[in-house]
Amino acid sequence: MASVQAVGPMRAVLVAGASGLVGRELLRLCLADPEVQTVKALLRRDVTLDALLGAARPGEAPLTDAQRRKFQPCIIDFDRLDRHTEHFAVDAVFCALGSTIRQAGSQAAFRKVDFDAPLQIAQLAHAQGASRFLLVSALGASARSRVFYNRVKGELEEAIQAIGFAQFAVARPSLLQGDRPEFRLGEHLGLWLSRVFAGLIPESHRPVHVRQVAQGLLHAAREAGPTTDAGEAPPRRVLPNAWLRRMR
Repeated sequence: MASVQAVGPMRAVLVAGASGLVGRELLRLCLADPEVQTVKALLRRDVTLDALLGAARPGEAPLTDAQRRKFQPCIIDFDRLDRHTEHFAVDAVFCALGSTIRQAGSQAAFRKVDFDAPLQIAQLAHAQGASRFLLVSALGASARSRVFYNRVKGELEEAIQAIGFAQFAVARPSLLQGDRPEFRLGEHLGLWLSRVFAGLIPESHRPVHVRQVAQGLLHAAREAGPTTDAGEAPPRRVLPNAWLRRMR
């Protein structure tokens, strides 16, 4: 039977997918968190913190010099993650890597981005002593789904759970609201329909803001993590869309 215990302070974190919608928000929150001392970001190319975060939102306090000094860009080759094991020595990993089949170009390419890379990141981080792994998955994720996208997401959840992190939490958001740099017709139509038929859509499927997803993951990382008897993988904690929408 699972018991619950704290997993220690969260002083160093790693954000994978920091250039994406949710990853950018996670970066903001971790830099502003007084307990976090180091915020690493896995990046394909060198980019400034200001370029990653974009323009400050109205009413948002600018980052202080002390917060900026926490930021550590980690330029890596995602095809050779094992060459950069030093980047994975952290207390917690926030993984917001993700693509679409259209963006990737094929199912095989999509699986490489959305399954292979996150799983290897989890394996490397666990080997370096990380105790927490927080994953952005998707509404409907299931390893037994007939939908390829949902099946890959579900298979990834199960594969990471088997690694044995002391704490593993999965956010399953619906359509994401946020300032996306590229236009996605399907998501644009989905968000428009959700506004038109807002009263008919349950909380479990309504759009959720990327800031709420990031806040939900950070909140989950702060809570005590479940541990189990030796040889048994701790359960994953699922953060459903309706719960994420309550974040402020």
